[in-house]
Amino acid sequence: MSIAEYFSSMDYGPAPEDDKAARAWLAEHNARFGHFIGGAWSPFSDAASFETQEPANGRMLARIAQGSAADVDRAVSAARAAQPAWYRLGGHGRAKHLYALARMVQRHSRLFAVLESLDNGKPIRESRDIDIPLVARHLLYYAGWAQLQESEFPDWAPLGVVGQIVPWNFPLLMLAWKIAPALALGNCVVLKPAEFTPLTALLFAELADRAGLPKGVLNVVTGDGTTGAALVEHAGVDKIAFTGSTEVGRLIRKTTAGTGKSLTLELGGKSPFIVFDDADLDSAAEGVVDAIWFNQGQVCCAGSRLLVHEGIEQRFVDKLRRRMETLRVGTSLDKGIDIGAIIDPIQLERITTLVERGVEEGCAVWQPATLRLPKDGSYFPPTLITGVSPASVLAQEEIFGPVLVTMTFRTPDEAVALANHTRYGLAASVWTETIGRALDIAPRLASGVVWINATNLFDASVGFGGYRESGFGREGGREGAYEYLKPRAWTAFKPRTQTRAKVSVPAGGDETSSTSQAGHVAIDVAQGDGEGDLSLATRNVGTPLFIDRTAKLFIGGKQTRPDGGNSTVVLSPAGERLGEVGDGNRKDIRDAVAAARGAQKWANATPHNRSQVLFFLAENLAVRATEFARQLVERTGMSETDATAEVEHSIDRLFTYAAWADKFEGAIHQPPLRGVALAMNEPLGVIGIGCPDEQPLLSFISLLAPAIALGNRVVIVPSRACPLMATDFYQVIETSDVPPGVVNIVTGDPRTLVGVLASHDDVDAVWSFGDAGQSADVERASIGNLKRTFVDHGRELDWTTPDAEGLVFLRQASQVKNIWIPYGD
Repeated sequence: MSIAEYFSSMDYGPAPEDDKAARAWLAEHNARFGHFIGGAWSPFSDAASFETQEPANGRMLARIAQGSAADVDRAVSAARAAQPAWYRLGGHGRAKHLYALARMVQRHSRLFAVLESLDNGKPIRESRDIDIPLVARHLLYYAGWAQLQESEFPDWAPLGVVGQIVPWNFPLLMLAWKIAPALALGNCVVLKPAEFTPLTALLFAELADRAGLPKGVLNVVTGDGTTGAALVEHAGVDKIAFTGSTEVGRLIRKTTAGTGKSLTLELGGKSPFIVFDDADLDSAAEGVVDAIWFNQGQVCCAGSRLLVHEGIEQRFVDKLRRRMETLRVGTSLDKGIDIGAIIDPIQLERITTLVERGVEEGCAVWQPATLRLPKDGSYFPPTLITGVSPASVLAQEEIFGPVLVTMTFRTPDEAVALANHTRYGLAASVWTETIGRALDIAPRLASGVVWINATNLFDASVGFGGYRESGFGREGGREGAYEYLKPRAWTAFKPRTQTRAKVSVPAGGDETSSTSQAGHVAIDVAQGDGEGDLSLATRNVGTPLFIDRTAKLFIGGKQTRPDGGNSTVVLSPAGERLGEVGDGNRKDIRDAVAAARGAQKWANATPHNRSQVLFFLAENLAVRATEFARQLVERTGMSETDATAEVEHSIDRLFTYAAWADKFEGAIHQPPLRGVALAMNEPLGVIGIGCPDEQPLLSFISLLAPAIALGNRVVIVPSRACPLMATDFYQVIETSDVPPGVVNIVTGDPRTLVGVLASHDDVDAVWSFGDAGQSADVERASIGNLKRTFVDHGRELDWTTPDAEGLVFLRQASQVKNIWIPYGD
């Protein structure tokens, strides 16, 4: 074509990026790469290797070592050996290293960008202008936290050796998200990159070694899922940080259950893109392009569900179609393309199959008619699908490709309902010119990130992570730093010693059913090993108490009898009959969870209101302090002095969380754009809690108070040994203006009942303090909806100390939602 013809047609010509430096680096290694362990390359063997290919054309880029369990073990050993010295280097020393790594990335930015696009298939302008600058930004940001560690995190210690598994959609950026906070705070890392895209991780490790990073601090082991599994299973790893599919996240949660490993999961998403009728439609249309066709739609937070007000649907869809006709699909190194290649033929087949299922469901598929796809490689055109029902597979399943599905709404409430109609909860976009509406909608969305009149904004200072089956934990910001730390005091807690919980059953009966008749068989239920080691000794109960008392369950603000009609006699340490408690079962837990879910108004109450209720609880407990202390003496055998102190500590703890209720506030982040991000601490929802035997009143209140202070509703299972302290306390609850359903108390066998809570898919989190077996059971059972867990792994707290209150518990009772608010024209 002539120049005149180009000006007439305005067609794009090819604008290829120079790839000589990246090809030279591959050639320097003969396109053969072993693992990078302990500051050195491992020997490479063709027999234990696999190919990585260019998605743009299907040609081989390099051969990569397939990691074995032995390779993982060597990497973990190298990290473990390096970690003490790395931590002793101090925050300032580590800050200098992270600063050097950031400068190293900036010096080699073009090499990283080209290699990333070759290996991943994404457009070079995205790698060059978005990914690589953000990599440097994360390293610089966490260099700052390293410098401030001693002053800002004085009561927190590094975890140790961290295993990190990153996905193929943002290989180098995910590496930076994970290694920056881990290294900054004194941990050492074993990183497993995705098998499709390992090259930039290997380049980073090599250049980091040249930049002076101590050997063993960062280790890279390549391989497929079996390599990742070996890393997850390794006993020498203290934490796993994983980004990937929800299905694999479940497997990791199950594998790590009971091991004591810390866990961060950043999983799938099905993010809503909500357009109200007063939105700037041209800006919103451009926002859709960035939301779903950025990185070929292979983004966990891609705005893949378009929810548009029905009054503007046709007008907006027409705008989208016109814009889609201008999108260019091409090879990754062409600087003029909008959409690159799909990562692999396997992923391309998945996208195609899901779209075909949508057609079978009656959905209408539209793709630009004039779009030309490259002949080689894996490509899928930008796709718009209308006529989609909320239950459609296209509206529920993560497609992970350039496919947008549309639905309509009439009212803001309907928009919120549709947006939350998914098992995921990673991100959302809200488009409206009415700021009041935007700030009303954002807190109501079950998403960890909300962008207002924007989409896919990221920064190191702003946390990122999801709700529900999008995982738990945060990456970025101060909240991301805590993911790589543990409370220093908690490292000294000793394993819980066995205690004997006295209960009673009818002669010849079993432990779960008893009556108030004489002639019981006393049972010592061993607490500690979780195996229920029972020894029987016949006992004649003798004369009953003045008034036969059976404490009921407390559900929905009412005292209720257990569904099974059974009760358990509670005995004193001396074997005297103290009373009976209801023996709750699975149905009672379901009823309690339903009552808690129905008490949503507590989450919407003002923090000041919740604070006043906790102060009132403390006041009413103080009125009955002498009575509660006397009951503690009788029921536990502790001294009068210790009992009085426990009650006073309980009152003090209620005051503490009454104080925190309206002071545990969020933050305002100032990312490098014209706008702010609001970090809001939100309640988790419904929390199930299992209480330990020690200090039965104080431990009960220490777990209950932070949860309700921040707006959660609770189903709590009291101490097995001394449940009557909890059932007495619900009399305090009844006189303290606590709304029905906020606190629900179900007595019975904690291991059974807490296990039911952990497997209940309408419970958002479970806290378990008891034996180590119960902790493992809870973590294992939580995989259904990937609820958050907070367990003690059988280690005993002294509930009277400051270590049993404060930030650790408040963080577990809340989740951070970051709301991005750009401003200006």
